[in-house]
Amino acid sequence: MPAANTNTAQLPKWTPESWMSKPISQVPTYRDQAELAEVERRLATFPPLVFAGEARKLRQSLAQVATGHAFLLQGGDCAESFAEHSANNIRDFFRVFLQMAVVMTYAGGFPVVKVGTSPASSPSHVRRRPK
Repeated sequence: MPAANTNTAQLPKWTPESWMSKPISQVPTYRDQAELAEVERRLATFPPLVFAGEARKLRQSLAQVATGHAFLLQGGDCAESFAEHSANNIRDFFRVFLQMAVVMTYAGGFPVVKVGTSPASSPSHVRRRPK
């Protein structure tokens, strides 16, 4: 496998505001812009969900995946509603996710980089129940 390019010299400097200049491809439509601005203002006062050291460690781990020295296990529920976002559901998801990682590590003999995601493929989702 080709080596991953981990040279960051050509990357622009990140700032908390720099993301706002990036193109948006997956975003819901917010009808009330004033309410959106208020929510953004409140969120800006909270501590980060991910700290810089964690992001650097993930970048290094993904470089190992890119060079074939680790596996990537990525999982999440893109159709999860806020009503289902409970401590029990989160615990159960992590239990299964970590069990999968243990099996992959044991069977593959490589470390497993675990990434939880909640991808959005469109501005809105419609939940459909199985028939």
